[in-house]
Amino acid sequence: MTVCTGSCLCGSVQFRFHSPCLWSAHCHCLMCQRAHGAAFVTWVGVEQTSFEVTQEQQLRWYHSSGDAQRGFCRQCGSTLFFQSERWPGEMHIVRSNISGDIEMPPSAHVYWESHASWFEFDDPLPRRSS
Repeated sequence: MTVCTGSCLCGSVQFRFHSPCLWSAHCHCLMCQRAHGAAFVTWVGVEQTSFEVTQEQQLRWYHSSGDAQRGFCRQCGSTLFFQSERWPGEMHIVRSNISGDIEMPPSAHVYWESHASWFEFDDPLPRRSS
């Protein structure tokens, strides 16, 4: 079991978790596009019980839908986490906020039906709808 760490842009929110990860995927849903200002976001899912926020003074949560919330840094604006009743027991972490390598590369594009038409993808990963 490996300890993985990460933080927001300014370092005010820091976290760690124990691998292995559950999954990793590129999300193309409209909420992720708008929350991150990007064509897609790469997420990593980990067991909630293996996850810990080690510095949380600036961590805030935004309820982005009835059963989901997104964690972000109030100081620098970095979006870091996602939790939903749809995936109980999981913490979803933005891959780019994890320091260094992890053992699991992205395995799919999800919510493909809302992908940004202005960005071209030519990788062999499966494209899945919601």
